[in-house]
Amino acid sequence: KYRKDRVTKMIRGVESLTLFSENAKKLAEFYQKKVGLSLTTDAELGDKDQLFGFEMSQGSGFYIVDHSKVKGRSKEPDRVIFNLEVDNIEDAVKKLDQQGVKKVQDTYHVEGYGLIATFEDLDGNYFQFVQVREN
Repeated sequence: KYRKDRVTKMIRGVESLTLFSENAKKLAEFYQKKVGLSLTTDAELGDKDQLFGFEMSQGSGFYIVDHSKVKGRSKEPDRVIFNLEVDNIEDAVKKLDQQGVKKVQDTYHVEGYGLIATFEDLDGNYFQFVQVREN
């Protein structure tokens, strides 16, 4: 059960989510072209690293950044999964299916929350479309 008295006062919220990649440009193109996110930032970091940002109409920012220590695909994609909220999950899932995005889990219902479908990106990270129930 949610207890408002347990909410920390020092931490205000999640400011952003960052995915580090061996090839940030390729991964950012996947999220832009296949998933349909709007690229809002394209910047250089240092001599060769790139940062790509996707701002949403609500919630935290989402960034993809080159990182020299990241190699290959995610070895534990179930460890961290992030959710992208959609208005109509049926339409959103259909679009990703048509784009050939790998589906990990078909749409399912979580009582008191809403609908969820899980997908995999080019680096093997899992992300979910969620359609939350109306209050």
